[in-house]
Amino acid sequence: MTQTYRLIAAMVCLWLLLSGLFKTQLIVLGILSVAFVVYIARRMRIIEHRGQSFYNGIPEALSYWRWLMYQIVLSNIDVTKRVWSPELKIKPMLRRVSATPNTELGRVVYANSITLTPGTTAINFTPEGDVLVHALHEDSLEELEAGEMAARVRDVEPHFQIEEGGR
Repeated sequence: MTQTYRLIAAMVCLWLLLSGLFKTQLIVLGILSVAFVVYIARRMRIIEHRGQSFYNGIPEALSYWRWLMYQIVLSNIDVTKRVWSPELKIKPMLRRVSATPNTELGRVVYANSITLTPGTTAINFTPEGDVLVHALHEDSLEELEAGEMAARVRDVEPHFQIEEGGR
């Protein structure tokens, strides 16, 4: 139940930050929308997915987001240079990259982070648990294989492993 209260508090704060208007009609609509989202989240059991807290390690998550935003900027610059270069230094590649985060949630965050970074797209998870990644150039794949992104995702995810096949 604590997770539900945290979700409500987070959504109300976000709504207040994004809205900025305090008219009665908008406040009522905000309360109704928060209540509806909390109802759906509880019904879908996503607040506490497989024992992984929805709100886990906020300082670590903020640190990860700061690092990811920096990587997105660097990738944007790299892609822009490659596209605007007269030699068009693009060599598209498709390769399997090991998804080393420990939990399902960690693997999903890892794949989404790959896709958010310009020049790379996570296409699918393989049956072995790897991520099939398309990249504009081999350099991007080598950076992923070096493992810094995966290590940072592991730092953010819950510090326990789910038993294989268990829920």
